[in-house]
Amino acid sequence: MPDNISYTPEEVAKILRISRFTVYELIKRGDLVAYRVGERKMRIEAADLEHYKNKTKTAAPAAPRLPSAEMVERPLFSNQEGLIICGQDVVLDILTRHLEKQMPYVRFLRYYAGSVDGLTALYRGSANVVTTHLWDGDNDEYNVPYVRRLLPGQRAVIINLVYRMEGFYVAPGNPKFIYDWPDLIRPDIRFVNRERGSGARVLLDEKLRQVDMDPCLIAGYEHEEMSHLAVASCVARGEADVGLGVEKAAMQVSNLDFVPLQKERYDLVFLRRDLDKPHFQALLHTLRSPEFRDEVSGMSGYDISKMGELIAEV
Repeated sequence: MPDNISYTPEEVAKILRISRFTVYELIKRGDLVAYRVGERKMRIEAADLEHYKNKTKTAAPAAPRLPSAEMVERPLFSNQEGLIICGQDVVLDILTRHLEKQMPYVRFLRYYAGSVDGLTALYRGSANVVTTHLWDGDNDEYNVPYVRRLLPGQRAVIINLVYRMEGFYVAPGNPKFIYDWPDLIRPDIRFVNRERGSGARVLLDEKLRQVDMDPCLIAGYEHEEMSHLAVASCVARGEADVGLGVEKAAMQVSNLDFVPLQKERYDLVFLRRDLDKPHFQALLHTLRSPEFRDEVSGMSGYDISKMGELIAEV
């Protein structure tokens, strides 16, 4: 790589196929060298990125890398050795921490991917537990129809994690009066979207299909960000007038208001044949434990009333 090339954390995240927040964590731990530009911006030299990549290639086997899109054909390890938990919500980081305390001899990996990519990884054997919040506009149902379609021939278990509120991120006071889906096609509105396969993107596209709205009429429909926080931050910075995401992200970003639209069910999915294995029983025990429930309920933005309950076996 040429010495004069540098990247933003967002560009590094796309190169490594991990979340932007994982990049910041790598920088914080000193695993990836970065430098500041001004008060808020960071850059990573191409040489330092290459050094990090080479270092992980030669690392000990006990520190496996996160799975990427190129790795979906080959599981990182078997269910007897550990779990790959796929999804982007911070609740999954808390869940992983609780599991690590229960089973310190087990390796738990987090794979930051959207709902469709997560189900695909589960089908291909590259993840063990995935999250999904995919709304089907034909029957007003979350997740079950998609699990049936994307896991053909597989028996799966769907367990509720939390309920969340999806809505619009808007500027404080909602100066452009953005309240419903048809508002997105107004010529004075700039939208910021999520990537294909994410639950928020599927919700948007299903709603547009229901009201027969052409996505091409939405200014910014092709402007994609890879997380709820990234969308919320984009609106807060004034780069877009509106974005779609969960309420929790709006609570974490200043200079932002939230317009609630739809309560969604955020579920965990894994294969039925794994249900009786120790790792998965530990997972269910954690979901139903007072300690985990209390920690999640104390964060705001989550409804834990159905946490740990069986939604369906498909």
